[in-house]
Amino acid sequence: MDRELQSVQVVGLGQACVDYVGRVPVYPIEDSKMELEGLFTSCGGPAATALVTLARLGVPTSFLGSIGDDPFGVQIADSLEKERVNISFLKITPGHSSQFAFIAVTMGEGKRTIFWNRSSAPELTSKEVSLDRFSGARILHLDGLMMDAGKEAADQAKKRGMTVVMDAGTLRKGTLDLLSRVDILIAAEPLADALVDAKAPRQRALEELRELGPRQVVITLGAKGSMGLDRSGIVRQDVFPVVSMDTTGAGDVYHGAYIYGLLQGWNMTECMVFASAASALKCMNGGGWRGIPDIQAIDSLIKGKGVEN
Repeated sequence: MDRELQSVQVVGLGQACVDYVGRVPVYPIEDSKMELEGLFTSCGGPAATALVTLARLGVPTSFLGSIGDDPFGVQIADSLEKERVNISFLKITPGHSSQFAFIAVTMGEGKRTIFWNRSSAPELTSKEVSLDRFSGARILHLDGLMMDAGKEAADQAKKRGMTVVMDAGTLRKGTLDLLSRVDILIAAEPLADALVDAKAPRQRALEELRELGPRQVVITLGAKGSMGLDRSGIVRQDVFPVVSMDTTGAGDVYHGAYIYGLLQGWNMTECMVFASAASALKCMNGGGWRGIPDIQAIDSLIKGKGVEN
């Protein structure tokens, strides 16, 4: 086990869940009925999905999180292990429920609406976080959903010379404090809108986020692509044109693929291209994990060979 932990290159701390994904022809109006065109389950969660992406790309990873011992928790733990994500430090609390969601995906557009139920399992505390056994880890990935544990993990990572990457979806209490500990920030559009007037140029949001501490900032913009800023300047990356079936987990796959690029020593532009391609391929399939691509599919899309729908 120690040898397995020593081989881990990326440690992720955050959330994992189970998703029930239902496909509908159009989103229903209130007080109506609609037959599902398809229904399946898939695991998800920001940090967990990023780690599964990395695992499928051949990177040894370990997940630090908290779940219950209910059937959803069992499914989460089993699924992570099947994906070869180490779960030695996954906290499982008896008598508690794990997080799950029902996701309605509109056919033809791939847009989704998420209804979710919060886990009753207690979050990881700062005292429960230790990176000591991950002697070979190079990157810590945070999804910003466990603030105290995240801050402690970031502090430990800094002392060990690790790069701290954060996925910031929305502005929460403690987010700005955590950002001061982050090297690379990948933020969703809602976070940028919360900090800077939504009508302001995205460059301004990038600049203000970078002033908070990260040396490199990327904002993901959904169908509009992504924008990044580091000391070399602004980078804009369009989405790859594919037929989208389901956008669930697309941003999380982007994060994992971006981290893969960091491990290869790529610059920001190269990381953004690779992450955008991985995210696009994921959208061609339903569920958070089902469509995560391998390295061959990503390389093929980038090189212009296209993909089969």
